Amino acid sequence: MKITGLTTYLVPPRWLFLRIDTDEGLSGWGEPVVEGRAHTVAAAVEELADYLIGKDPRHIEDHWTVLYRGGFYRGGAIHMSALAGIDQALWDIKGKALGVSVADLLGGRVRERIRVYSWIGGDRPADTANAARQAVARGFSAVKMNACEEMQFVDSHAKVDAVLANMAAIREAVGGEIGIGVDFHGRVHKPMAKILMKELEPYRPMFIEEPVLSENHEALKELAPLSCAPIALGERLYSRWDFKRILAEGYVDIIQPDASHAGGITETRKIASMAEAYDVALALHCPLGPIALATCLQLDGVCYNAFIQEQSLGIHYNEGNDLLDYLHNPEVFHYQDGFVTLPNGPGLGIDVNEDYVIERARTGHRWRNPVWRHADGSVAEW
Repeated sequence: MKITGLTTYLVPPRWLFLRIDTDEGLSGWGEPVVEGRAHTVAAAVEELADYLIGKDPRHIEDHWTVLYRGGFYRGGAIHMSALAGIDQALWDIKGKALGVSVADLLGGRVRERIRVYSWIGGDRPADTANAARQAVARGFSAVKMNACEEMQFVDSHAKVDAVLANMAAIREAVGGEIGIGVDFHGRVHKPMAKILMKELEPYRPMFIEEPVLSENHEALKELAPLSCAPIALGERLYSRWDFKRILAEGYVDIIQPDASHAGGITETRKIASMAEAYDVALALHCPLGPIALATCLQLDGVCYNAFIQEQSLGIHYNEGNDLLDYLHNPEVFHYQDGFVTLPNGPGLGIDVNEDYVIERARTGHRWRNPVWRHADGSVAEW
């Protein structure tokens, strides 16, 4: 079997899909994307394609190694996301060729389903209590929200009070047993993170995500003792070498690699195994499309330390198209009682509606991160 072509599709709302074709008629799908940099990642996929044409797609580990180590400059969001989508598609092809799921190829499942959470409140958290109540009514046992809007290095206690009021309203609306993830989203700098983490503790957050930006990870030594809430980090880390220092420092309780950013199935599995050795939990980042989610669920099936899965159904980013729109078999993501069933079909376990992908790619997208500014005119972290 030989690879004959790689084709990328920019599709709404903000996704990039990849199809890898072979001379035996088998195709595999991947989702290589950096949100807001989809065109750039597509160009990186095209550059990496030069090596792959004519190669046997089943030699996944060797292809990953060449595409990573074969370039003098390596790593980072663009390179690792392009590599991630290619890797996903290669695993999809191999599973289809053998008639088994990716999870089976990786040793077989340790679970049949995994807990999921629902996003609430949007970029600027609003109406969160009602949204949480609705999510619970739909069967979710956990929700996640952005903690705040713009926040300066040192900001007002009025903004702190707004965060606490939101959290209190959610807890009152859904009770004590529903998990509430609070995402600081890198918007909060260390001086205000110290206050927020301490003040949020009585509301028993399920975890606090990105209390500071990953590049400021040294601050976690100071922040971790302020709250018993688990600290989650990792959506902006892209390889086992990025995670190595985070795990060695010992202040992160949950890692959140994104299998569409962190080198795909091959690399993310290794990152998860490293974390397990440090007794750190896994909650794969995935506010993306159906191929990315299917990839995450295959990994959740084989990673013992996976405990919950992000998913984008109904998320505020999904305008125009939602998670299930691009599949012939949307029922494969079966949500029930706060869990989603792991796909069991060959490869990634999904049947991509190629005709609809091609149709929506004619529209494409140019999604960009919002640019926020503080009251003084300086740029704020989004």
